[in-house]
Amino acid sequence: MASIFTRIVNGEIPCYKIAEDEHFFAFLDIFPLAVGHVLVIPKNEIDYLFDLDDNEIVGLMLFSKRVAIAVKKAIPCVKVGVAVLGLEVPHAHIHLVPLNSESDINFAKPKLKLSSDEFVEIASKISNVFI
Repeated sequence: MASIFTRIVNGEIPCYKIAEDEHFFAFLDIFPLAVGHVLVIPKNEIDYLFDLDDNEIVGLMLFSKRVAIAVKKAIPCVKVGVAVLGLEVPHAHIHLVPLNSESDINFAKPKLKLSSDEFVEIASKISNVFI
């Protein structure tokens, strides 16, 4: 059965899309640690990040870099943090989290609760500066 992320890529489940190309897809995390928390995934459904072949992992990192640059331009923050956990969804993914302090990337803290309108506005801000 396809992962929830594959179902998002296939348009079966809605998301707040930031960017995509032939191989990669970026969208807002609906349980964000911070405003502008983005997930970046390969469209190829592979569970473990380090099972990606060399070209895929390099491509994923380069695509993530472009997304992180857009997040930094659109969302007031000091830096954009990167985390790879991969236990909650069996599909390789990278978390990009706007940071103003190290505690902003603490996955044990309560997640933000945002309205659909807020998600749409945040996604639009980031996607509009994505290059």
